Amino acid sequence: MGELGSILSAISVGAIPILLAITLHEAGHGFVANLFGDPTAKNQGRVTLNPIAHIDPFGTIILPILLFFMAGFIFGYAKPVPVDPRNFKNPRRDMIWVALAGPGANILLAFMGAMLIPLALNLPDAAANFLVQNLNNLMIFNCLLAVFNLLPVPPLDGGKVAVGLLPRRMAIKYAQLERYGIFIVIGVIMILPMAGRLIGLDLNIARVLILEPTFFLYKLIASLFGLV
Repeated sequence: MGELGSILSAISVGAIPILLAITLHEAGHGFVANLFGDPTAKNQGRVTLNPIAHIDPFGTIILPILLFFMAGFIFGYAKPVPVDPRNFKNPRRDMIWVALAGPGANILLAFMGAMLIPLALNLPDAAANFLVQNLNNLMIFNCLLAVFNLLPVPPLDGGKVAVGLLPRRMAIKYAQLERYGIFIVIGVIMILPMAGRLIGLDLNIARVLILEPTFFLYKLIASLFGLV
């Protein structure tokens, strides 16, 4: 029972921050889309902080559990918020703001986590330890989710920002990468480092593109609240 309790506790201090992060990320997209004139997400009940509305059975539940037991870390994603750019007055410009809303919501949540840690430290030891772990993981995962989604690869948010900023002809061609985007990301994060190890080279580009910016952002936010 003690071992089971430890496993459940370890899952909870990872799962709770992930659920909050992906929920606010998707709700942020829907909120800004509605603000700019597209009620699609709102009409489907996606402009809400209720995590149930954003849960993807595989990405939110199965994948994090599999990663926890197979790799020792937790990562996940939610159902994408539906957006119809035809409802925007300026589709290219407004889609940039909608795309940035998700990472922006994550950075806001990381700030909130950092702000609450000093308050949590005043609680009794057991409660303080549990809450501080959750809040610290909330900061890390939200920084990670923000940085990851800002990679300029469609269909990630950074890719959508790039499509909105590029000249129209280039934007159309760049947007066509969306069908291959997930494979490009998997290749960079997983396959390239594995191939590098086989030939004796360090090809872990993800460390430079994702991990280092994530911990820079984490330390920056933590320093603002005297946590480092």
